[in-house]
Amino acid sequence: QPIIFFDSKRFDTMNMSFASVFLLLLSPAAGFMHSSAPSFGRAPTALYAEVTVALIKELREATGAGMMDCKKALLETDGDIDEATDFLRTKGLAKADKKASRVAAEGKIAFASDASSKAVMVEINCETDFVARDSSFLEFTESVANAALSLDGDNLDDLLASDIGGSSVEETRQALVAKIGENIQVRRFAGRGGEGSTVGGYVHMNRIGVMVELEGGSEQVAADVAMHVAAMNPAFAVAEEVPEEVLNRERKVLTDQALESGKPKEIVDKMIEGRIRKYLQEICLVTQTYVKTNDKTVGKYLEENGAKMKGFTRIVVGEGIEKKEDNFAEEVAKMASGGK
Repeated sequence: QPIIFFDSKRFDTMNMSFASVFLLLLSPAAGFMHSSAPSFGRAPTALYAEVTVALIKELREATGAGMMDCKKALLETDGDIDEATDFLRTKGLAKADKKASRVAAEGKIAFASDASSKAVMVEINCETDFVARDSSFLEFTESVANAALSLDGDNLDDLLASDIGGSSVEETRQALVAKIGENIQVRRFAGRGGEGSTVGGYVHMNRIGVMVELEGGSEQVAADVAMHVAAMNPAFAVAEEVPEEVLNRERKVLTDQALESGKPKEIVDKMIEGRIRKYLQEICLVTQTYVKTNDKTVGKYLEENGAKMKGFTRIVVGEGIEKKEDNFAEEVAKMASGGK
């Protein structure tokens, strides 16, 4: 067998050399740093010393971003809090773009009104009901609703360009996406009222929002009727709003049903008019039975309170958005088969 000579002095020298190289690689001043490390005028060692835990904590509290993201942002911006905030917001924009394709069918309806009898409702969506209850998300929805009050019309681009807290609604939305990590969208808004109108609103469980506009009456009366609309979901406010094609379609269905029973046409015609009147009572707000008392119609309630119906707006969170339905059994089967 070959004889192995062990030179302890040479081994110690090699060990020391290896340790020196290893420490050099770890040193911030080395040229083998991460590609995101900054290159500034003064030595990077001084920069690393300045990026303290306190700075990272301050930036994290200001932006809601993760600890490592905050540290990297401070390193990228020479320890400047304001520039680091902008860096994170820029990074957040990229994250927001990636999340924009995900379905956001949860969220909140926010209601706001002012002294001029104008009111608005805004629907803002997120991906989960958990985020829909998040304080930052709720604060954002209220701010957007108040911003919508200052607008004429219901142009969404105008709302997204509106200012809230020194930034546009869209910029604030994107920053919130970066902070929370979900797709958040300002979907739509609607306004009612103005000079000569009385508007009241009701939002049920943050998910169903209703504004009722009256001539006369009070905000409380309007809010009471809005609660009825949230519960009963009438299709129209008054019979005059019902399109003729809707009535003709219903009339044809009722006529065909009656003729199939073998009744004479003249009797059928009389029957149909009575059924159309009943149909209108069911689909029109003012002729529905008022749910809070069950002893009068909504129209009678308004009359007793010196009010006349002008119209209403009803919005439901996620209405018309196709939600992804997860099949738990299929997911388990797929995992069991190794993803095949």
